[in-house]
Amino acid sequence: MTTHADSLMDIWKTYSRWVFYISLAFFPTYPLCNWITAQRTDTLGLYCNAELKIPFVPEFIWVYFSMYLLFLAPPLFLNVIQLQALGKRLLIGTLLSSLAFLVIPSHLGFGRVIPEDPLYQSIFSGLFVVDQPHNMVPSLHIVFSSLILFAFLNASAKQLSKFIWLLWLISIMASTLFVHQHHLTDIVSGLVVAIGIHLGIKTELPKFSSASAL
Repeated sequence: MTTHADSLMDIWKTYSRWVFYISLAFFPTYPLCNWITAQRTDTLGLYCNAELKIPFVPEFIWVYFSMYLLFLAPPLFLNVIQLQALGKRLLIGTLLSSLAFLVIPSHLGFGRVIPEDPLYQSIFSGLFVVDQPHNMVPSLHIVFSSLILFAFLNASAKQLSKFIWLLWLISIMASTLFVHQHHLTDIVSGLVVAIGIHLGIKTELPKFSSASAL
């Protein structure tokens, strides 16, 4: 939990404000880019045939969805200055990725499979309706997850905390492959974009003491 001078009210007000800004950028642009690319006939298949042999493992959807837990976590681990820096990074990541979706129109190489298990059948059916097989490069799933976890890494003093955040990020990366939502090019480009944005906004983020960090 956060243990610094910022009040909880200031933390949650800052968090809520940036959630609003990012939502204003994401919710119109992401589906619009998907729709525009779906109308095109010149989309790119930015993957190699070997990737298409990666097995579909529906259980990894829980790891994939864990990104949404990351969206809720920043007020628990970051102070106001850190939240502001993260908010700027996520907003820039949203806008840059949306531009890339239009400049590099691409499509998913995996065939979309609906699992037989009723639970996963419902989950993947809903996912496929909401998320069309475009908006591939860079993976915004990876951009968002990386930026949040990079912020947590900077804010953590304990090595165990850093290991947990890195393991979580690696797991999310793997999940995008095993649920057949992305390819290696998408993942690598998403990571590169996130690293560039993270390093580009050079806000000095104070670390928690080892006693208070997760």
